[in-house]
Amino acid sequence: MVEIRSVGVIGAGQMGAGIAHVCALGGYDVLLHDVSPDRIALGFGQIQHNLTRQVVRGIIDQATMDQAMNRLKAAPELQMIGGTDIAIEAATENEEVKKSIFKALTPHLGANTILASNTSSISITRLASASDRPERFIGLHFMNPVPLMKLVEIIRGIATDAPTYEIAVNFAKSLGKTTANAEDFPAFIVNRVLVPMINEAIYTLYEGVGTVDAIDTALKLGANHPMGPLELGDFIGLDTVLSIMNVLHEGLADSKYRPCPLLVKYVEAGWLGRKSGRGFYDYRGETPVPTR
Repeated sequence: MVEIRSVGVIGAGQMGAGIAHVCALGGYDVLLHDVSPDRIALGFGQIQHNLTRQVVRGIIDQATMDQAMNRLKAAPELQMIGGTDIAIEAATENEEVKKSIFKALTPHLGANTILASNTSSISITRLASASDRPERFIGLHFMNPVPLMKLVEIIRGIATDAPTYEIAVNFAKSLGKTTANAEDFPAFIVNRVLVPMINEAIYTLYEGVGTVDAIDTALKLGANHPMGPLELGDFIGLDTVLSIMNVLHEGLADSKYRPCPLLVKYVEAGWLGRKSGRGFYDYRGETPVPTR
């Protein structure tokens, strides 16, 4: 069985930086790649900021932070990722983008390199078909924010072999994560349940049943949720919410997964949530204010 010593992360956004963060803390040598060099620099800045917060809170000490930062290296060229023991794709939630990454990476892979995708909804079997090693391809769905959330969903494609699954489970556990096995159906477990709830909350707003504030307050206090569904949608990114709803709607052919027209309009407007400054809340001032 292959021993994981080095990790390549493709995509230096919030998820990719978070995965690189926990892998470096877990003792692995990490290469971080993005198509934009500026994004790699921003990813390193985010990792350093979050590690510093962990030091301030007493979760880790300064020496542990320094060791983790020393394990992190930039990989400006995608082919540099090919020499790692496991390559984890954490690009935007778009099937064609992800497949193009795996096709481009395939010629540079080591013989035993395992491929993983952090997709939150897309078929692992279909993504694996873009590589030369579907038997060594697996879904590792980390939750956001990665350094704080304990769960990793493990998703096997139809061709994923048993050793790859065992390596993936042990790897996730070595990062201090708890694993849950999910079958390769649209949106897996967490998002199959969570994202339709957010979509239904948007329908509740769209139909005038409640305001943004009323809906989020009702779920926080009535269901003991730490974050209201509209606030959570903004945190995830409304473009990602829409993408997952489209995967569910197309993959399961059930009208209950139809994306709310209001969600579509917000994404068309570029109001994607926290990352764009506006979603169901406006984040441009000192405190978030509902936009409807």
